[in-house]
Amino acid sequence: MEGRPTEDAQLVERARHGDESAYAELVTRYQALAARTAYVITGSDADAEEAAQEGFVKAYYALDRFHAGAPFRPWLLRIVANEAINRRKAAGRRPTVGLSVVEDRPSLDTALSPEGAALASERRETVLAALRQMREEDRLVIGYRYFFDLSEVEMAEALGVARGTVKSRLSRALVRLRELIAEMPEDHRVE
Repeated sequence: MEGRPTEDAQLVERARHGDESAYAELVTRYQALAARTAYVITGSDADAEEAAQEGFVKAYYALDRFHAGAPFRPWLLRIVANEAINRRKAAGRRPTVGLSVVEDRPSLDTALSPEGAALASERRETVLAALRQMREEDRLVIGYRYFFDLSEVEMAEALGVARGTVKSRLSRALVRLRELIAEMPEDHRVE
C-alpha cells in the first residue's frame, strides 16, 4: 500500500525524533516497491533484497538530511537504486532483469478471453525482452513510470534530475524501446 505524502511526512518526522515504530511503518509501506526497484537494476532476487535492506538502513541514518516537506518515496527509491547500482558494479556483471517481479495489473473492468490473455502475455514478453537489451538508465526511467507508477515529480526526485530531463529521458527511452521491438525477429515479436 502506497502512503499519502502527508502521512509519510508525519512518519518521517516521528522517525527523526527517535520513533522506531514510525520508521518501521515506512519500511513496511515501501518494502515491496524498494525490492522491485532494486531488482530492475540487479536482476537478482538476493541482490535486490540486500540492496533494498541496505537502502532502508542508509535512509534511516540519513533522515536528518531529508528535506522536510519533500516526498519520501522518491528519496528512498533514489537511495535504493544507488545501492543496487553499487552492488551490481561491485559484482562486475550486467543485470539479467526480466521485470517478472512486477505484478501484472489486469483491468478490473474486463476479463480477458484465453486468446486475449495469451496475446497480452506475448506482448509483455516482447517488451521485457527488449527492455533486457536496454541501458540501465533507460530501464530505470521506464520502470519508474510504467511499472512503479511514479509521477514525473517523483521520478525527477528519484533520478536526481529536473522534471524536464525526466520527460526527455523517458521520451528517448521509449523511442529506443520501440526501435528494439521493431528490430526483433518476427517470430519473437508480437504486434
